[in-house]
Amino acid sequence: MAERPSSEERNETPLERADRNFGELLQELRVTQTGVQILFAFLLTLAFTPRFPSLDTVQRATYVTTLLLAVVAAALFTAPAALRRSLFRQGAKPTIVRVSSVLATVGMGVLMLALTGSVLLVVDVALGRAAGIASGAGTLLVCVALWGLLPGLVHRAVVSGATAPKEAPDREP
Repeated sequence: MAERPSSEERNETPLERADRNFGELLQELRVTQTGVQILFAFLLTLAFTPRFPSLDTVQRATYVTTLLLAVVAAALFTAPAALRRSLFRQGAKPTIVRVSSVLATVGMGVLMLALTGSVLLVVDVALGRAAGIASGAGTLLVCVALWGLLPGLVHRAVVSGATAPKEAPDREP
């Protein structure tokens, strides 16, 4: 089995590791949060377009569900900042990192559903129900593959040593 770098190899204390992990998590959240904000803004504007009143019941239900999923995703992705702010200087950083990681993971799942619903709705309105369902299903499959299966495959390769470098690992400058 391939060895994983420990905090000793990085020469960091548990609190330094928690700080580093939280910083990395925040960087990830900045990327996803921007996408969620753009998606949410797009969804908000749809209700004020001239064509919106002509949507059928399924399209309206898809719209409302997708809008609410985008709100939940945004809340999940911003919760780590609120959690950290509320527990600032209380010695809870490792717990904040663990809880924030769960929030981000759940947020990715909710975002996956919001993206699927958005594609389903837009393609349904533009091309019809069958094309909308197919496009929504395709979006869901792509997200599951890239966000779920790919990390699992990479993890398996790393654990088996298939991708372990033979030379010294890269070091940050």
